[in-house]
Order: sequence, then structure tokens, then C-alpha cells
Amino acid sequence: MSDESKRSLMPEVTFSTFVLSLASSALVHLGEVPNPETGGTERNEALARNAIDVLTMLEDKTRNGLTPEESTLLRDVLYELRMKFVARS
Repeated sequence: MSDESKRSLMPEVTFSTFVLSLASSALVHLGEVPNPETGGTERNEALARNAIDVLTMLEDKTRNGLTPEESTLLRDVLYELRMKFVARS
């Protein structure tokens, strides 16, 4: 498969897809969803916490610079991940 073909299979990189990608990673590390590479469910709280911390940093650094939709997405994703993290800890 050519590099161009591989790129066409990937979603467009936007702030929202980036946030959702980090959120998906956190969910995998929390054991909430299977790892797409292995199909297995595993927990790694340190990596989950890291993904949540990256999203928190993005929220802090992008304050007042996001569209209302982006801001809502980031706030809602962080809330859900934090609640799942606390529930699993």
C-alpha cells in the first residue's frame, strides 16, 4: 500500500480528532475498551493519567482560542475520562 493510500484511510487531522484520539488512548489504558492492536483489555493507570494530563494541558493552553464546539468537546471528554479514572482507581 502506498503512502498516499495509507493517508487517505486516516481521518482528517483536526483539533477534535486529536482530542478524540487522546481520549481513545485513555479509554484503552483504563481498560474500558479493547486495545485495537491486540484485541485484549488491559489497564495501565499511569498511561491513562498521562493522556488525561495531556488533554488537561491542552484545555489550559487553548483557553479562549477554541470554537464553542471544540471547547465543549474537550470539557465533556475530560469530565468523562476523569470520572472513569476515579471509578477505576
